[in-house]
Amino acid sequence: MDVLDLTRLQFAVVTIYHYLFVPVSICLSATAAGFQLTWMRTGRDKYLHLTKFTGKLLIVTFAVGVVTGLVQEFQFGLGWSAFARFYGDVFGPTLAIEGMLAFFLEATFLALWYFGWDRLPRRIHAATIVVVAVGTLLSAYIILAANSFMQNPVAYALDPETGRAHLTSFTDLMTNEVVLAAFPHTMGGAAMAGGGLLMAIGIWRASADTAFRTLSRVGAWTVLIGGAVTAISGDHLGKVMTAVQPMKMAAAEALYETTTSAPFSVFAIGELGHDRPFFSIEIPGLLSFLGTGSFSGTVQGIDDLQASYTALYGPGSYVPMIPVAFWTFRLMMGAGILAMALAAFHLWRMEDTRWNRVVPGALTRLLPGFLKPALGTPAWLRRFVLLAPVLPAAANTFGWIFTETARQPWLAFGISKVSDGISPGLTSPEVIASLAGFTLVYGLLAIVWYRLVVHLSRQPLTPSVSSSEEPEPVPSY
Repeated sequence: MDVLDLTRLQFAVVTIYHYLFVPVSICLSATAAGFQLTWMRTGRDKYLHLTKFTGKLLIVTFAVGVVTGLVQEFQFGLGWSAFARFYGDVFGPTLAIEGMLAFFLEATFLALWYFGWDRLPRRIHAATIVVVAVGTLLSAYIILAANSFMQNPVAYALDPETGRAHLTSFTDLMTNEVVLAAFPHTMGGAAMAGGGLLMAIGIWRASADTAFRTLSRVGAWTVLIGGAVTAISGDHLGKVMTAVQPMKMAAAEALYETTTSAPFSVFAIGELGHDRPFFSIEIPGLLSFLGTGSFSGTVQGIDDLQASYTALYGPGSYVPMIPVAFWTFRLMMGAGILAMALAAFHLWRMEDTRWNRVVPGALTRLLPGFLKPALGTPAWLRRFVLLAPVLPAAANTFGWIFTETARQPWLAFGISKVSDGISPGLTSPEVIASLAGFTLVYGLLAIVWYRLVVHLSRQPLTPSVSSSEEPEPVPSY
């Protein structure tokens, strides 16, 4: 690997690791706010305990996200200073707003929420966690707007003397069609990531406290709703992607020839080249529908796009890494679907969910044993509980790998190539040393985060009642 490949690898490692925590923080902040507002409305202590528990998970995850996020921003100076000089006038305002407004807004109000228990009036205290939840959404939108410029450059002009891009309209940058499509898609993925973590903890600790059963149910519903939002918004995002980056959609199917009613390969075995794989499971017309909204639509092929890009941008290869694009696109969807299936199955197996009440008894008796609703969570599901947070995290990771690698060779599509953005004078030993250091530190952070989450999860949600205090009798209705 040359210095360019090593620098790309380092940026990928730093970014992927950081994004493992970002969507979880977004979901946990909204969930904590939801639990607290529910507690205020119902007065049930169960929701108070879940509020405090979810808030502690948020603080731990937020802290790791902050540390890794700062390192990610340093990457622009460490490895991509040429790109930072070119793009800084556009990227700078978004980073400044995200850092000074959204980030400090989140950090300040999260501290007010944590230290404000029994100190602030109840409504004001609840408002602090709502502000945190809104701040995470604001941060996400601003960063996605910056990334969307790289996918579909808008609201810029090139300085004829310096060749640098400068911002012409902040409003146009914030309303880029790519960010408008990507934001709900990304937030759906965030809901799946956080919901998966809550569902896993709830299933694992369900026997310790009934409140954990509520947590697992909330987590499962969050995964399902987030998955539905991701699928619906992903359909729209695919059409926007086809319009602004047709090569990306062609690479997702390894489609070399322009095709009408293009099929989508669910699975393929064989070389991804001009000849179709010797075995594939295809859905006719689905790629055309994903890209154009019509099963009979025309999808441009890689060969035609390469020829048109060569004529437009000059000689060179404009084809991304086809195997990476092809498989990450499918792994993204597969992991997301499996996460939704696991959440749906968990809800089905819970004896007190509404699903069991609407299914006729005769139909239930016809189901196989492992599908029948049953009291509690089956032992085999508890053994696979770690898949609940892993699957959404994998789907998010594969999605971003596809988004970024299928844009290659561009940093900012059509105006700046990856090879032009690397820091001058950077050497392979320097990148290897920093990559090894980041990997070691991030590995330690992962262990710390995991141990803290496990420690918090093992603590009882409901404070124990001392022997001298008899609990109040439960009223009968």
